[in-house]
Amino acid sequence: MSKGTTPSTERTTPLQPLLSDAVIALRAPTQVWSGRDGDLGGAPIDGVYHGDVRHLRRLALECAESAVEYISVAPEGASRVVFGGLLRAVDGAQADPKVRLVRERRVADGSVAEAWTVRSHRAEGARVTLRLRLVPDFTSLHDVKAGLAAPGGATDGAGEVDVIVAPGSATARSGGRSFTLTAEGATVTTTAQGAIEASWPLDVPARGEAEAVWSLALHDDTLVVRGADGTWSGMRRADVPSSADPRLGHWLSTALDDLDALRLTLPDHPADDVFAAGAPWFFTLFGRDALWAARLALPLDTGIAASTLRVLARLQGTADDAATAQEPGKILHELRATPLEIPGAGVVLPPLYYGSVDSTPLWVCLLADAWRAGMPDDDVTALLPALRGALTWLLEHGDSDGDGFIDYIDRSGQGLANQGWKDSGDSVQWRDGTFAEGPIALCEVQGYAYEAALAGADLLEAFDPAASDPAASGSLRPAALRAWAADLRARFAQAYWVETPEGRYPAVALDRSKRAVDTLTSNIGHLLGTGILDAAAERHVADLLLGPTMSTGFGIRTMSTGAAGYWPLSYHGGSVWTHDTAISVHGMLRAGLAEHAERAAAGLLAAAEGFDYRVPELHSGDPATRAGVPTPYPAACRPQAWSAAAAITCLAVAGSVRADAAAVG
Repeated sequence: MSKGTTPSTERTTPLQPLLSDAVIALRAPTQVWSGRDGDLGGAPIDGVYHGDVRHLRRLALECAESAVEYISVAPEGASRVVFGGLLRAVDGAQADPKVRLVRERRVADGSVAEAWTVRSHRAEGARVTLRLRLVPDFTSLHDVKAGLAAPGGATDGAGEVDVIVAPGSATARSGGRSFTLTAEGATVTTTAQGAIEASWPLDVPARGEAEAVWSLALHDDTLVVRGADGTWSGMRRADVPSSADPRLGHWLSTALDDLDALRLTLPDHPADDVFAAGAPWFFTLFGRDALWAARLALPLDTGIAASTLRVLARLQGTADDAATAQEPGKILHELRATPLEIPGAGVVLPPLYYGSVDSTPLWVCLLADAWRAGMPDDDVTALLPALRGALTWLLEHGDSDGDGFIDYIDRSGQGLANQGWKDSGDSVQWRDGTFAEGPIALCEVQGYAYEAALAGADLLEAFDPAASDPAASGSLRPAALRAWAADLRARFAQAYWVETPEGRYPAVALDRSKRAVDTLTSNIGHLLGTGILDAAAERHVADLLLGPTMSTGFGIRTMSTGAAGYWPLSYHGGSVWTHDTAISVHGMLRAGLAEHAERAAAGLLAAAEGFDYRVPELHSGDPATRAGVPTPYPAACRPQAWSAAAAITCLAVAGSVRADAAAVG
């Protein structure tokens, strides 16, 4: 660099929008992201979304007589937000503000509505003119995430949009997608640039109020999901012990409301709901996410588990197709309306994609857990064909290279390189930071597979007596499944344990050369309670997870601080994922490690408090000793189903602690 020059601050590479400061209101599959004033358009994420499409990029409230100065924002549950502002130019000269504007937003499946109320304490009446300005968009959510969306919406070239205005309403349409504005009492017009405007002249009486209301009805012909009816039954079954940490009640209230708002169904079976993975990017069906969220929610409801199992069974793989990663009996990874392209990564995922190595054994584990928790026998019986298919996949397709361990490799060249829950490209690496090469056999997947084989044996023994007939043959006999599991457990003990300066622990994975990838990661927490480890090993693993290199005080890091690849703001290489810690807590409880579970749950409660009880997808791996609240991962989704379901796991810990105390007493 020559003397006197300065480095450029410009960056031309598209960037994913940040989410941590945005306000969200949602009811699947509809979501609204805005600034703290309620307006849309100030940040790249802002918009009204329905399914995988942003229908509006900009939405603004204006008052002709005064600037609106916002002083409050109050989320009232998942689907309602109230913004409060002042209209000081309509006031008198006194210091106390006497004219207020209350903006209430409500979101439902396929609709957004706002009520604008001007309240006055003036001794005389006033006239104000409120204006709504909307800019249609119809941009793909995938483009928004990739930072490729035009900054101003349709008027900046996002696509052809037709706008038709009628008295008190306007409709914007682009292909099979549309929205209709209904604004009673307003004058509705459209601009030459394609924006829609509505104007209400309001006479505000002395010491009285006046109101303007409007609503949007959103439509998309391509939707593959729809919102669920009614209210999730699990919301009515939460009983927080009086002796529990008071923060648990606050978190649980928020989490259950978010889970209710995240419920989706498929159009052909609207009675079966599942939890959408999370907003904004994963507002659809993800197999692994839906299974874990339903599993963590089992203490409150077996119904969502049963419906999740049925939905995924209907989409279970039937063919061998490298392009979609489909194999017979395999449970899907995700469902979209259109293909998903990840710019710069060479990844193009088809709308129905099966690239998940763990969804299939987790499906079996959830079926067994739900049955033991009270899922009706008839519901279990109906899923036996899917169970046999899943177990067959486990035994015949899950091991791609014949080494006896369940693994994955992307056969298409355009799918996900990593197909466990840590599915980013750099998530499986050695302690020196080198990336592992596939096929990859993740440690936790072996635990899931071991548990699934034993669970499958129990289910077949209970519901298919013929399978246990001594004269029967085949790999799906209960005895054969248990033998397969026992062999897997013995080989796991031989192949996965490593010794490093951080101690002895299970490796995160085996690579293509069958070498144990030696980084200490949170993956080992998923082994707890599966049975693949003996009791002493489970206690040792739990101790490591709560040690200083893994525990932050706000949850368990995804990767140890002792690894070269560790970075607290790495997506999977040092951050904290709430659900990941909750799975470790879930396993600690099942392994009888109640004290460990209580300590780990305390970290989750501290994080929940720091995020005002709406815990995001992930946050920084910085230690609690550095700051009193967790540092956001600024692009993290929220709410996220399995992060919300972690509150139920903490409720289970509180119940376990109470039960232990009662037993001692």
